[in-house]
Amino acid sequence: MREPSLSTNIRDIFCREPQEDIELPNEHNDFYAQPLQGQAGNNAVAARGPPGPIQKYLLTVNLKEGRNLVIRDRNGTSDPYVKFKLEGKTIYKSKVVYKNLNPKWSESFSFPLQDREQVVDVRVYDKDLTTDDFMGSSTIVIKNLELDKTGEMVLSLEDPNSLEDDMGVIVMDTCLTFRDATIKKPQIQRSAEATKNSQLWSGVFGITLVEGQDMPENVQGDIYVRYRLGEQKYKSKVTNPQWRERFDFNKYEDCLEPLQVEVFAKRGRKSEESWGMFEVDLSRLPVATQQLYTHVLDEDKGRLVFLATLNPCCGVSINEFNKTPLEQPDERDQILEKYSLKNSHKSLREVGFLQVKVVSATDLTSTDLNGKSDPFCVLELGNSRLQTHTIYKTLSPEWKKVFTFPIKDIHDVLELTVFGEDGDKAPDLLGRVAIPLLTVQNGQQVTRGLKKANWGGPAKGTISLVMEVHYNPVRAGIRTFKPIEEKFLEDNPKFAKKVLAQNIYRVRKITMALLHTLQYIKSCFQWESRQRSIIAFLIFIVTVWAWELFMLPLFLLLLIGWNYFQITTERISSNQDLESGKKGLMDKIHMVQEIVITVQNILDEIACIGERVKNTFNWSVPFLSCLACLVLFVATATLYYIPLRYIILIWGVNKFTKKLRNPYAIDNNEILDFLKRVPSDGAVRVRGTGCSSCSLSVLVSD
Repeated sequence: MREPSLSTNIRDIFCREPQEDIELPNEHNDFYAQPLQGQAGNNAVAARGPPGPIQKYLLTVNLKEGRNLVIRDRNGTSDPYVKFKLEGKTIYKSKVVYKNLNPKWSESFSFPLQDREQVVDVRVYDKDLTTDDFMGSSTIVIKNLELDKTGEMVLSLEDPNSLEDDMGVIVMDTCLTFRDATIKKPQIQRSAEATKNSQLWSGVFGITLVEGQDMPENVQGDIYVRYRLGEQKYKSKVTNPQWRERFDFNKYEDCLEPLQVEVFAKRGRKSEESWGMFEVDLSRLPVATQQLYTHVLDEDKGRLVFLATLNPCCGVSINEFNKTPLEQPDERDQILEKYSLKNSHKSLREVGFLQVKVVSATDLTSTDLNGKSDPFCVLELGNSRLQTHTIYKTLSPEWKKVFTFPIKDIHDVLELTVFGEDGDKAPDLLGRVAIPLLTVQNGQQVTRGLKKANWGGPAKGTISLVMEVHYNPVRAGIRTFKPIEEKFLEDNPKFAKKVLAQNIYRVRKITMALLHTLQYIKSCFQWESRQRSIIAFLIFIVTVWAWELFMLPLFLLLLIGWNYFQITTERISSNQDLESGKKGLMDKIHMVQEIVITVQNILDEIACIGERVKNTFNWSVPFLSCLACLVLFVATATLYYIPLRYIILIWGVNKFTKKLRNPYAIDNNEILDFLKRVPSDGAVRVRGTGCSSCSLSVLVSD
């Protein structure tokens, strides 16, 4: 079987960056099958004689630093990293050094070569949130290297498509040696193990963004904060500097970078100004101790206050099928004991434990020219991500891996996304599936059909899983009443007429349900059915007369119970699909026009009501304001002397008997009728020149 990729960084995959997997050449498996000439009883290797036709080389590179690299970010810096490629495949990717044009990497790696005619490409990129920017490239010509000699190389970066003359240099040490086949395989095993461990986290940094102090008051725009810890990023809400937000960053053992914090003032849609950036070393943060940080920003920009806490985390693992945690009796008993009801008071943040066996996928979409794909699967639970290894040249991969996650919120949804490697490009999304934790059936193998990237429809292929969820219901209930964990730096939503049409349909559906309810109540007042109106009138009288506050949650409880009874007995689904089928161009144009007109009218109605209420209080029409004062005075005196229960009874009796007293009476709402007389800000009011109490208001629409 082919060895897995050495370094597939799942935190980069979801930023839509170029593929960063470290892949071994296809020939490396043949290397194990062919013993080196002179391996036994031959001292040619020891004497460093000329290599035979099957002799291999080992290239060792010590990436040291970059100098005077080009600017690719708006703040005048770059976030550079280096890729080493051989025959079009990435063999090594360095770490990212943020906001530095003279980065220092100090990283070393080795890689086997087939012959000395090969050339290693060295490419430098600027890491961005979407697509990484190219910063130049150079090459290492293997035949120009001397054997067994370490030398410093200064590679000048070039880009034929750029007008920049000097793009900086990359400094490294290189050494080319004959290599012994016996050391290759253990190196790969250690690298694969290191890759697996690099996905695991041992703790969680809880960050609480508190507030900004002494910040400028007259700021045109809102303020927000960006946090970055390695590849993890978080953007706060855009609001005034009283955030009170909390989020978590996972603590990876291989991530030694400090926490970067930067404050921005947003002006307009695309303009923003940086108010200062600083770094915080969280490696010395004591466990389970809350630390307060107050950092001064740029001149006259105030201070930023936030809290940080390091909480230990367990339950994260990647295992083979024969090492399943819940199938080990001791571990299973320990997990069940941890989340039992009698231990509900311990570790309230640890809600439960999830184990996922990713068995296989079948009939996936082909993305390669040979009709195959190189699939791997990424598992997401909240902001936690793990992934399988890549299986090459197949449409029906069998990963047979077991993943475990700690559950922070039982209402989270496990998302599994199948990707296909695509060389140095971003991986192709083959399909995805979402499984709410509360719907998991423990121990049963399920096969789910994959969905498209936007969840809009089915994609080709299926995925087979076995899942188990164990949680503490008390902790889960407490967590339900706390804020939901936000996704890190989700993409900014873009306008889509289809999504807008769906949202309009959803709002219309809820509105129609409310209108039907109001229409039903109105029919009771109108005595359309004598039996129904009599029953409603008696219920109204008894309820108002005997009303107590505890009856409100009791009524809601009865309503939920009634709906549960209806669902279990009838099994009726109220979901309705939108109109399906392809529409012509004119139909789409009319649909967009109808949506825009509907939104326009709804916004106009809401704005008019709000402006009329405001204008009632600011004396835009003195007569109406005086009338409102009189009505409010009478209402105050009435509520002071007469209990509210009696007032509601009088109002209800009047409503129920109005139709009986006057069958031809026109139903109306006195408050809305009053507000319609008040002008909105979208109308022009022309006053008469007579007495102020007899002012004439003429409303002319815009």
